[in-house]
Amino acid sequence: MSTETKTAPAPPAKAVARDAHWASKLARLRARQLPEYTLVICDDQDAKQHLDETLRELARCRMADAENGREYSDATAKAEEEVEDAQEFFDNLSIELTFKALPRPILDGLIKRFPPTEAQAEDGDAWNPETFPAALIAAAHIERDDDGNTVEGMSEEDAQDLLDSWPVAESNALFAAAWQAQQIVRTSTVELGKG
Repeated sequence: MSTETKTAPAPPAKAVARDAHWASKLARLRARQLPEYTLVICDDQDAKQHLDETLRELARCRMADAENGREYSDATAKAEEEVEDAQEFFDNLSIELTFKALPRPILDGLIKRFPPTEAQAEDGDAWNPETFPAALIAAAHIERDDDGNTVEGMSEEDAQDLLDSWPVAESNALFAAAWQAQQIVRTSTVELGKG
């Protein structure tokens, strides 16, 4: 009687390579960071206007360099310095609110939590426009300390207070920033021709 042990055949090398390739790609897909969108608020219109003017001057200098066949002029260097100074001044006066895309099940759950009333649904609303905006803003808001660590951010009550106390255009911009974070698309498609 023979006591040969049967070993399982080795899987085909191509299949192993494909599995490793897919596992690597899947790991990268799962490790992707959710997109973010930042709303910049600056109450100093003079600082904003000055920054815009310095950016226009820099664009004008670069265009003049290109038209005159120069790579870089003293005027362009000076304009770049002025943009840096104006940007730093603007940044010091500004407040940034950053919003992160929510995973689809969380966003869907949030929408279901705030369904439209019958009248709102008849008007075409997919959620309650009175209560959903503050909830989305709070859920999507991400706050970081000076070291970049995530810390506690805006509550629904904070968001509702801002929505109620700001002018309509700015209130709409706050909600739009939170919603825009949910709409960022970082994909593209490639059409393959017939070959």
